[in-house]
Amino acid sequence: MPAPATADFVAWPADFGTRFTVMVDTEEEFDWRAPLDSANRSVRAIVALPDAHRRFGNDGVPLTYLIDHPVATDRAAMDILRRLIEDGRSAVGTQLHPWVNPPLDEVMVPANTFVGNLAESLEAAKLDVLTDAITQGIGAPPRIYRAGRYGIGPATLALLAARGYRIDSSMRSAYDYSAEAGPDFSSVPNHAFRCGPGKAIVELPLTTVFTGAARSGGVGLYRTLGRIPKGRGVFARTHLLSRVALTPEDMPLADALRAIAVAVGEGVRVLNFAFHSPSLVPGHTPYVRDAADLAAFHHWWDVVLADLARRGVRAASLDDLIVASEGP
Repeated sequence: MPAPATADFVAWPADFGTRFTVMVDTEEEFDWRAPLDSANRSVRAIVALPDAHRRFGNDGVPLTYLIDHPVATDRAAMDILRRLIEDGRSAVGTQLHPWVNPPLDEVMVPANTFVGNLAESLEAAKLDVLTDAITQGIGAPPRIYRAGRYGIGPATLALLAARGYRIDSSMRSAYDYSAEAGPDFSSVPNHAFRCGPGKAIVELPLTTVFTGAARSGGVGLYRTLGRIPKGRGVFARTHLLSRVALTPEDMPLADALRAIAVAVGEGVRVLNFAFHSPSLVPGHTPYVRDAADLAAFHHWWDVVLADLARRGVRAASLDDLIVASEGP
């Protein structure tokens, strides 16, 4: 993905301030160590969403649930989600996992788990099936999209714009999936920017920050260290360079706090946090394996939300983002 032009950066209103958003990849459970399988459609972990929703709500934080096809077509899961968004601030959006999203006409190979690698007609058909399911289940069309595995492709933005989507959050700043036949986001900044046909889509990348004494080396240095045995680990342990995404999943708390300080200091106006819904139940993701991990997960959020409040960084709902990005 090429770097956006500075002129395409979203000019957030002055009174919008610096904000943050929390997006939940709301999806089925599967074995993260095994190949992806279209038969994995269990969504039992969704029952943990109300408690998490309450925790965030107590801190005034709305959640944006990006749901995929197994969730969108499960009656019990949708009943839960409809109740959650009755708070008037939280929202439901779209997350497309092509391997469980009809029509399943592609060959099941790793490259095709990035939906943007599929033929445009098949990507469009999958998007239509999922968008229609969410619209019927929620009673309103979704306005925000994320490609599973961040697998955006050359046709994706036009397909989204044609279907009335307003925000995409498929790009993961500073990450490169090209070794797996996925996209390379090395040139994508943390700042929101306009893209797609007619600049109709606002891209809100997942925030990723380099911290440490050598952070000015950024993506280039991080890529070089990846070619040196244990290079990245040595630089991280000695606080020279760490790549920190804003998520409690595999990102230590101290690193996250440093990353927040850096992002705010660099003038990032919207910090985009995320986690996977199955992490709310131990044993479904490698990030939360047991009760101790779950307690650490909740503690991570308690401290991070307190830090954001101390800095005056307020939560933003999906509606807040859409209205503010439209400008005066």
